[in-house]
Amino acid sequence: MKKCFVYLRVSGQGQISGDGFTRQLEACRKYAAAHEMKIVKVFREEGVSGTKDLENRPALQELLIALHSNGTRTVVIERLDRLARDLMVQETIIGDLRKQGFELLSAAEPDLCSDDPSRKLMRQIFGAIAEYDKAMVVLKLRGARQRQKAKTGSCEGRKPYGFHEGEQPILERMKALRGSGMAVDTIAATFNAERTATRSGGHWYGATVNKILKANAVV
Repeated sequence: MKKCFVYLRVSGQGQISGDGFTRQLEACRKYAAAHEMKIVKVFREEGVSGTKDLENRPALQELLIALHSNGTRTVVIERLDRLARDLMVQETIIGDLRKQGFELLSAAEPDLCSDDPSRKLMRQIFGAIAEYDKAMVVLKLRGARQRQKAKTGSCEGRKPYGFHEGEQPILERMKALRGSGMAVDTIAATFNAERTATRSGGHWYGATVNKILKANAVV
């Protein structure tokens, strides 16, 4: 039996004690039972607007960490507007889940992640914007380095992970875990579960771990 998580959300503080969570959970339970899935955990987003993105969704962040850590790779929602109301936020979250190989299912919308023309166009637009943003960041950094070099005669780039104080023990443990055969996504999930801070203070991701290990000649 496939394991799954359930994600529930109500947008107002006054709705927390209402029937919103009960209705959503019942719909998800019926869907899971009909498709021979076992719900292993329910994540409740309490009083959070559907227009907010991932950074402002504590329950959704917790869900993503759990997806990376315990082998469950399927999420069930009542319907898409419980994930988000804003189309751009919806597509951003769906895109992140799909990129990581996770499955998102809706009790009310069986074709949720189908490539209908409107959603496919939106994903292409997001991809183009992301590519443009990346190119602009590269140009800005290059310009900043050139200005720094013209001003001081030298320009040092970003220090590799392990250079700053407190990073070396984390790097050594990362190498040891990878050397034991642990996947980079699992290493990231382990660090998140242990609340090991990244350099920027955010969450660990498999891609980040992989980049650091490659920079230190560990694959």
